[in-house]
Amino acid sequence: MNERRLIAGQAATVFIGQIAVMGFGVTDTLVAGRSSPEALAALSVGSSLYITVFVALMGVLQALLPILSEHVGAGRKHAIGHCFEQGLYICVLLSLAGAFFLCHPKQILEWTQVPADLQGVVSDYLAILSLALAPALLFRMFSTLNQSLGHPRVITLIQVLALAVKIPLSMWLALGVDGQPGMGLIGCAWATWWVNLAMLLAMIGLLVWAPMYRPLRIGAPWRRPDWATIKPMLAMGLPNGLSLLVEVSSFAFMALFIARLGNLPLAAHQIASNVATLLYMVPLSLSIATSARVSYWIGANQTHRALQVQWLGIRLVACCAMALGLLVWLCRQPLAAVYSQQAEVVALASHLLGWLAVFHLGDAMQALGMFLLRCHKVTLAPLLVYAVMLWGLGLGGGQWIAYHGTPWTAALQDPVAFWISSSLALALTSMIFLWLLRKVSQREPRG
Repeated sequence: MNERRLIAGQAATVFIGQIAVMGFGVTDTLVAGRSSPEALAALSVGSSLYITVFVALMGVLQALLPILSEHVGAGRKHAIGHCFEQGLYICVLLSLAGAFFLCHPKQILEWTQVPADLQGVVSDYLAILSLALAPALLFRMFSTLNQSLGHPRVITLIQVLALAVKIPLSMWLALGVDGQPGMGLIGCAWATWWVNLAMLLAMIGLLVWAPMYRPLRIGAPWRRPDWATIKPMLAMGLPNGLSLLVEVSSFAFMALFIARLGNLPLAAHQIASNVATLLYMVPLSLSIATSARVSYWIGANQTHRALQVQWLGIRLVACCAMALGLLVWLCRQPLAAVYSQQAEVVALASHLLGWLAVFHLGDAMQALGMFLLRCHKVTLAPLLVYAVMLWGLGLGGGQWIAYHGTPWTAALQDPVAFWISSSLALALTSMIFLWLLRKVSQREPRG
């Protein structure tokens, strides 16, 4: 099959599933927005912290994708099942660590000066989501397995069905029904837990009974922890997880620093960040599909095919990112109005969405660069680049412009400062990643 069609087909399937999952956040944002600006502000802070933890831990597990894909390319079916089992041990330990952090957010809320009236609701929200973390990470591992096998449709089907349950469940628990008051933001958290638990049960059922997984011999018999297998996973996974921690925290912590500006700027930022996350699903899906194919051809000892697929993916992501950025810029006003009925929130959010059009291109290209560098076993350099660019220039620069000013301007006291500095940081990061990718590719033996 033509590689472009194969990548586009797999990416489209992954994209639908990712959109369904992101629909969880959109649902909660819309429900909280209809509730009150305070609920939307608390959601902005709470979801930022949860996403930071979840994505960082998921980043460690994402090291399985190139490893499993290489085994698929080489035809080593038993090695696929063995690696998946060993990854489960890592996943359980990561889930426990993440749940502990989510249950103790007080210090970070105080350090970032989140208003005291929001801290209690945010803490309760995160405590419930700590229960949903392990099911979510375990299902993500199952998703990675299916992506490496080239069969993401079953994952997408489960995710779409989960969204169909999540929407009415969140509305019922958060807003109430038949005149009965709901639980507000806490109801959204409980709905997320129930849905994630159902997805985990679906995963277990498929692994036990679906014929497509039987050749992998997962759990037949169950194997003890194998350090020889776990070590290379951690060698790739830990730097990758730290890189994603820097990436997502630089974005998520924008909400924490913007919180001191008040509920209105925070609500507008929540809308812009929610749209940014939805847009990110396009390059993420293309990156997953492209990196799976690149690792497949590396495993099959056909490096020249791997490099062809690599540059094809770069062209696809760049074209899609420019088209989506233009679309958001043109539709920024009506798009903001979908999320809120308050004129002040809509006006500020539409202004931020204008900057999001620029932000997205750098975000898309750095995401693909990160995935492709991991295919070539390069994980430490991206971590260093992320730390300097996203934490230093992006988050640090935004805070300085917003609250201290520059030699040319006074302090903006506006969330747009963070979007300007982050757009610049992502643009520079993507250029460095593409340069690194070119250098690494030139050293690859042509198989």
